[in-house]
Amino acid sequence: MATSNAPGKVYLFGEHAVVYGEPAVPCAIERRATVTVETREDSRLRVSAQDLSLDGFTVEYDGTTAGQPEVDVTEELVEAAMGYVDGAIEQARDAADEPTAGFDVTVESSIPLGAGLGSSAAVVVATIDAAARALGVTLDREELADRAYQVEYEVQAGQASRADTFCSTMGGAVRVEDDDCQTLSSPDLPFIIGYDGGAGDTGALVSGVRALKSEYDFAADTVESIGDLVEQGLETLEDGDIEELGRLMDFNHGLLAALGVSSRSLDSMVWAAREAGATGAKLTGAGGGGCIVALDETDATETALNYSPACEESFRARLDTDGVRREE
Repeated sequence: MATSNAPGKVYLFGEHAVVYGEPAVPCAIERRATVTVETREDSRLRVSAQDLSLDGFTVEYDGTTAGQPEVDVTEELVEAAMGYVDGAIEQARDAADEPTAGFDVTVESSIPLGAGLGSSAAVVVATIDAAARALGVTLDREELADRAYQVEYEVQAGQASRADTFCSTMGGAVRVEDDDCQTLSSPDLPFIIGYDGGAGDTGALVSGVRALKSEYDFAADTVESIGDLVEQGLETLEDGDIEELGRLMDFNHGLLAALGVSSRSLDSMVWAAREAGATGAKLTGAGGGGCIVALDETDATETALNYSPACEESFRARLDTDGVRREE
């Protein structure tokens, strides 16, 4: 048996533009997915999932996954169980050269699904790491991050970037631009997360930006402007200037809103945070619903979000510098 856990993330800057080769800066946060894996004597795969902002469920099916298991859960849950976990298990089998190994997999997570906090990346990273170790193989972090990216790339039909999986594996703040991924030095950023209880459709949102970008020059210019903002943000992060980071986050939210990926609930939470005195606030992830991230050392922003009708939950989440952790 082996257990691994990996953190979720927020985007300080750069979501959506990263799809078009612009740089992005995701940061790991202290919200984690924990995966425990035990090998089986047969080739079947049994997945139990809990705490995924949804009712828990268990599915068991043949390791070939030729068809979907018959389970009374939503299509999204089946995808979570079979798409990301199946892909992660296949990567672990490949790493250990054990193509028919069977597993019991238990997933526990405090990261809301589909909310822009990197839940799938954290589950994939932790699952590959735990399953490989259950088969006697310990992957280095670079290989683990690459294998996790391959899973997300396949499940998300080629629309994934390396940002989420690299950040979840390495921890801290990272810079991602195409295949170039680097860890960054960063101050301890005082993140406050606001969650509207919903989730955006990542595929539809990415497709929407793609359509805008192909039809309107201003949309293409906006994507490039986000890339320029990220470069400025990297210098500011290195200087440790929290006030300027916040201002740039505000700009980034405005550019994302111009691309049509914000929502009434996200905008309401952003303004609640700003009016409470947050240094900066923006949506994080694909948008359309889900989460915003703000910077505030005080309790004022969290309190304001708790009283905002648009916000279902708010919490503090400091920068997580560890990345994947292995439990004995």
